[in-house]
Amino acid sequence: MILIEKMDEYGRAAWIAALILAFWAFWPLGLALLAFLLLSGRLSACSPHGAGRWHHAGRWYNSQPSGRMGGGWCGGRARWGRAPSSGNAAFDEYRAETLRRLEEEQQEFQAFLERLRRARDKAEFDQFMAERRNRPQQPEPPPSEG
Repeated sequence: MILIEKMDEYGRAAWIAALILAFWAFWPLGLALLAFLLLSGRLSACSPHGAGRWHHAGRWYNSQPSGRMGGGWCGGRARWGRAPSSGNAAFDEYRAETLRRLEEEQQEFQAFLERLRRARDKAEFDQFMAERRNRPQQPEPPPSEG
């Protein structure tokens, strides 16, 4: 038990090193240690046993619930793809509104591109049909006797 507490002090790198050594020495021991690490959450970035900090978009975020930015990367609103809180409500509202506006503009732009593709396809089809109508008629070959 003391060894586990000591390993928590050194963090994830020590656990990974122990896991590699366990697999190297005796693979069932490695599997047991891997199961322990996964079930206890010691390899999870969102657990209090994890690395403790994440770097995203040029900033560091705490994964500890006591972290400043709204509970941090894993503990706050940042879970499942949402941006972490900056700690300033006015800025967070501004950012959310800007992202919403950009998403609307992206949808409008994609609709515009779709209209352009359809117009180009229609123009190409109309050109094909005009060329086909204006093509001189070929005389039909005589039926072969056979």
